[in-house]
Amino acid sequence: MDRVRVFTAAQIRTMDPGRPTASAVAVADGRIVSVGSLESMDPWLRRVDHDIDDTYAQQVLMPGLIDPHTHLRMSGTYMGLEYVGPIPCQGPAGVVQGLDDRDAALARLSELVAASDDPSRPIITWGYDPGTQAGHLDRDMLDQISDTVPIWVLSYAPHIVYTNTPMIELIGVTEDTVAHGLGRYPDGRLNGWFIETGAVGMATAPVRADVYRPGFGIEALERQGKVAVRNGITTTADMIWGFDSFEGEWDDHQQVIDGGGFPLRVLLVPFDSRLVRKFGDDRLEFLRTMSERSTDRLAAHGVKFVNDGSYPSMTLKLNFPGYLDGEEGLTGEVPWNEMVEAMWPYWDAGVQIHSHANGDETVDMTLDTLAALQLRKPRFDHRFTIEHYCISRVDQCRRLAALGAMASVNPYFVHYRSLLHSDSGFGPDRAEATARLGSLERAGAMFTLHSDYNLVVGPMAPLTAAWVAVNRLAADGETVMAPGERISVDRALRAITTDAAHVLRRDHEVGSLEVGKLADFVVLGDDPYEVDPAGLHRVPVVGTVLGGEPHEADG
Repeated sequence: MDRVRVFTAAQIRTMDPGRPTASAVAVADGRIVSVGSLESMDPWLRRVDHDIDDTYAQQVLMPGLIDPHTHLRMSGTYMGLEYVGPIPCQGPAGVVQGLDDRDAALARLSELVAASDDPSRPIITWGYDPGTQAGHLDRDMLDQISDTVPIWVLSYAPHIVYTNTPMIELIGVTEDTVAHGLGRYPDGRLNGWFIETGAVGMATAPVRADVYRPGFGIEALERQGKVAVRNGITTTADMIWGFDSFEGEWDDHQQVIDGGGFPLRVLLVPFDSRLVRKFGDDRLEFLRTMSERSTDRLAAHGVKFVNDGSYPSMTLKLNFPGYLDGEEGLTGEVPWNEMVEAMWPYWDAGVQIHSHANGDETVDMTLDTLAALQLRKPRFDHRFTIEHYCISRVDQCRRLAALGAMASVNPYFVHYRSLLHSDSGFGPDRAEATARLGSLERAGAMFTLHSDYNLVVGPMAPLTAAWVAVNRLAADGETVMAPGERISVDRALRAITTDAAHVLRRDHEVGSLEVGKLADFVVLGDDPYEVDPAGLHRVPVVGTVLGGEPHEADG
């Protein structure tokens, strides 16, 4: 060390239970040298040249917040398309206002068709949300707008593409086509839906050049980096690496990091179906090679399976009594009876598995699969993680803990959608008990909180996630949803710092402020341990520090 920089603060919450508070943190070469007070770190300061930085003397420092399940590059790409969703959204030219309902979305699509000067060029849009915009779109509705101009609408949670007849013809499917995820009317006719990854990929092929335009990945990541700083995030995991291109996605991340201004550490989690499709039996060798290229800024991590649909799109899989209106949901591309064999190569090789499961039927299947893998080859500290874990039962929480698994939970739906889905999709019991964090805690399970940003209708704001987890207040501002599933402020803050780092196998580097770890902080205007828990989401984020380098939040 040539020189040490010492940041002082009104309060430092270290998330180290042995030394929970401090007033100064010393940094050199991007890592923490000492945490405590100017007096306690005197043995270092007497030996090494140093500077005292009082920039944050009136503010609060915590470990940089972690969102362990995002899709920044992909969602930033969609944010560059025409928007027909329900909430305000950042677009290329500024904030685009939301559309209240399906009629407003259809009217917007009509405007885009009328403004088109090329009837052969598809109208490409994103953001439609059937839950908040009064129901799904379908082929007949879109044909009423135009039966000559192709129309392509990606849902906000991108599990469904809605199309009209000209778009179906452009995609190249017919009434006789047999493929997983092709939606049909009750009479068997194609209804214009392309559901889940395989079918969405099929529907995207004709518009790929427009959606994935030159330079789109760099633009998306730079846009999302600013969002991350505004919300105090310094580490994230992108949970669908390879959806577009393994090499292209890695190179885009590396380019923005090399540019010097990108304020995030990123773990790229490969999507199993893309791994199998591209690398086949060589996929483990590819993962080994990419692990060797990994750094503390960009790293390959684990593997991701998608095993059912989406909570907001109402395509997840439910046990009895199912959906209110008779929907059935959809599984992922891997048949459930083949799941053990599909996961086995990764389990056998010690690769951490992240398994997407939104519905309780899918959670049952996932736990059955983990139990079978454990019987075949017992493993300790495998950190098998169920992603989303939205609708579950108490016994599933206990079984998850008994099998040594963890849960990465999306809690935002409790506030933003639980009342909505009480009467649309899932029914009152399941909607109220969405995100059973209290039951997970009582079962002794490790869990973290994530946003799935920007592929669900909600923010990427860990302090908001913590606020939801602590208060479980519905969107009406009054109803507490399943009060027994609330957790403490401390447990919620752990879930976005040290416990999130544990789920990502990075707790030796980030998640708490301890000597030797990376010098990543969030700078806050108030102490989240001292504010009224009802106002936890209003704690101001001033900026972040990544590897000792400050990044100021804009706006």
